Amino acid sequence: MAARTKSAKDRPSYRCTECGWTTAKWLGRCPECQAWGTVEEYGAPAVRTTAAGRVSTAALPIGQVDGRQATARSTGVSELDRVLGGGLVPGAVVLLAGEPGVGKSTLLLDVAAKAASEEHRTLYVTGEESASQVRLRADRINALHDHLYLAAETDLAAVLGHLDAVKPSLLILDSVQTVASPEIDGAPGGMAQVREVAGALIRASKERGMATLLVGHVTKDGAIAGPRLLEHLVDVVLSFEGDRHARLRLVRGIKNRYGATDEVGCFELHDEGITGLADPSGLFLTRRAEAVPGTCLTVTLEGKRPLVAEVQALTVDSQIPSPRRTTSGLETSRVSMMLAVLEQRGRISALGKRDIYSATVGGVKLSEPAADLAIALALASAASDTPLPKNLVAIGEVGLAGEVRRVTGVQRRLSEAFRLGFTHALVPTDPGKIPDGMLVTEVADVGEALRVLPRGRNRSAEGRSGSAPDGSSRAERTDAPRGDDTRR
Repeated sequence: MAARTKSAKDRPSYRCTECGWTTAKWLGRCPECQAWGTVEEYGAPAVRTTAAGRVSTAALPIGQVDGRQATARSTGVSELDRVLGGGLVPGAVVLLAGEPGVGKSTLLLDVAAKAASEEHRTLYVTGEESASQVRLRADRINALHDHLYLAAETDLAAVLGHLDAVKPSLLILDSVQTVASPEIDGAPGGMAQVREVAGALIRASKERGMATLLVGHVTKDGAIAGPRLLEHLVDVVLSFEGDRHARLRLVRGIKNRYGATDEVGCFELHDEGITGLADPSGLFLTRRAEAVPGTCLTVTLEGKRPLVAEVQALTVDSQIPSPRRTTSGLETSRVSMMLAVLEQRGRISALGKRDIYSATVGGVKLSEPAADLAIALALASAASDTPLPKNLVAIGEVGLAGEVRRVTGVQRRLSEAFRLGFTHALVPTDPGKIPDGMLVTEVADVGEALRVLPRGRNRSAEGRSGSAPDGSSRAERTDAPRGDDTRR
């Protein structure tokens, strides 16, 4: 008897677990997303032809489509509304991802209580904790409401059953990796299970006009765990960031079909819960009666929001052949570049022989080039043991040739600094319109910027006695900032 030929249903197929690309044979690297080791075998479905069926609603000219159904409803948390573009749209599915312990569950429990009302019920489903644990957290952060319903489930069918019983306007699932469907093979959190759970909840959200918030895990690299298809299916992807040892938390939009992706929400995590910060700059500043050497202020942009931050630097004599270079909240490569520029262009020759420590205040991370000038001035101030003038902010990118380059949003940065009481600013040339009453000094290079260091003590290492950090005599200095162009 002749051997039976395998049908298309019996032949194995292979699929990439990252992007979903399929092929008839195994490959070590996916040609679509270039990921290694992600192509796995799975049973290929039989080939079928889909016939035309009955449509649910007739197609309309786009001008006749009612756009009021996509009107956002406030979550009750203004900082989250800022990132979402006004609030939650009925039928929208939002994926919130972040590291363990950063405060995702605390934030969403607060949102669940504030969004609940008699007309809009909220269902909070937890798969990681028991209902009593969530109740204890709700008591601590005062997140109790008569129309907030709580369920502890890990079965997808049970979650869908709760939707039929409660009929909520908002569903919060914590987390999507803990729920599984018995119809799909694999452990909870696997690629197939996450895809099935997310797909079922998305279909339920669209059919019911119910907003859904899904909590997602992240990998050790900080990327959202699970198949990349999950990010494509949902409407909004938010990243919850923050150092667990600091109070500041940031919610950043990565994808948003209903608003902009350059908005950032600021929150403060404390013992009583989590609260939004409409003016978070106070977390990043240290108010002192007297100026201290090695500190400089700058204004960074988080999305569209300007934040005043403080850069601190400290230099000490090194006791080892290779001096230490330690940073916190700053990119090590940017600090190393500023040290090289100060030594070559600013004529500060002793920095290479000293231990140098640099950090930010309040847990903020400065990664944009606009903080270069503040880093350079803080290092120069620490090296000469001379404080910068009070109420001074420095904004600008510093190149390897020592030039100070223009950055985006200078006018917004200056307005925020002036609102907080800072009256002097060092900026690149041609900053545009400046606030009335603010003294703005335009500098073209690092040498001009270093002239703001006033007369003061100099207990630094040898080789700089009687000289300023830029090589000029201290007798030639003035206490006020000066450059090629000073404007009010």
